[in-house]
Amino acid sequence: MPWDTVETTATGGFMRFVSCTLDDEEFAALVDGDDLIPLRGVRELGAATPTALLNDPPLVERRRLPRESVTLRPVVPAPAKIICVGLNYRAHIEETRRDDSDYPVLFTKFATSLVGPYDDIVVPPESERVDWEGEIAVVIGTPARRVTRAAALDHVAGYTIANDVSMRDFQRFTHQWLPGKAWDRATPLGPELVTPDETPAPADLRLTVTYDGEVVQDSTADLLIFDVATLISTISTFATLLPGDVILTGTPGGVGDRRDPPRYLRPGGRVSVEVSGLGRIDNRLVVG
Repeated sequence: MPWDTVETTATGGFMRFVSCTLDDEEFAALVDGDDLIPLRGVRELGAATPTALLNDPPLVERRRLPRESVTLRPVVPAPAKIICVGLNYRAHIEETRRDDSDYPVLFTKFATSLVGPYDDIVVPPESERVDWEGEIAVVIGTPARRVTRAAALDHVAGYTIANDVSMRDFQRFTHQWLPGKAWDRATPLGPELVTPDETPAPADLRLTVTYDGEVVQDSTADLLIFDVATLISTISTFATLLPGDVILTGTPGGVGDRRDPPRYLRPGGRVSVEVSGLGRIDNRLVVG
C-alpha cells in the first residue's frame, strides 16, 4: 500500500486501533466504525506506537478502507515482552487448590506464541491436556520503571483480549510454568487496542469464554486480586516496561483442567473469548 498521500490527524481519546494486512502489506490502522484508516508509515502497533502517537495518530484518510477487507494480526505482533500473571482470581486459586500469595505469580511468553484474533490455534500433538484461559491484556504506552501504583495507569496505551492457551501436562513437568505456556501459534491476541478512555470500569469488564457453544468461563475484572496498577508497579520494579509490551492479567475460574471430568481443547473445536467493551476473539483449533 503506497503512503505518498496527504495525511490528516485525529486528536486524543476514545479510539481503537488494529494491526492488519491487505495484499501482503502490513500496517496499523485506526478503527472508524466499519472502516479502517491506516496510520502513515506505521507497520504495526507496538514499539513504534507509544501513547503520544496514538493520541494524535497520523491518519491517511484517503486510504480509508472497509474493515472486512483486511486480515487482523495479533494486535501487537512483536512485543519485546509478554508478561503473564497466574492465579489472579480467587475462584481460579480455589479450583487449583493452591495457596494465596502476597506477590503476583509471573511468567513469560514469546512473540512467536501469538496469533491473530481469528487465526487458528495450533494444538500440538505432543500435549494431551490443552486448556483455555480467557484473559484481559494490557498494552504499555510509555516506558515504566519503578513506577508507583498511583502513577502506573498513566503508562497504559490500551487494553485488549487474549487466550492464554496452556498445555497442562507440559506445565507440570517442572516447577516453572514456561514449558506449558509458550508454545508457538497458540495465544490469540486482539482484536483491537482500546484506549483507556474508551475502556469500561473493571466491574463492567465482563469476560466470557465459550468452547464449542458452551460458556465455560464468566467473570468480571473487578475480581482481580492484583489490579492493573499493582501489576505494572510490581513488574516495573525489576524490568523496564516499554511501549508495546503486553501484560496478560490472569484467568478466572472455570478452566478445563479442573473440571470433573477434565475437559480439554481438541482439533476441530472452536473457542472464543469476549470482553464487554473490548470485543471478541474467536479461534478454530487445528492440529500442528
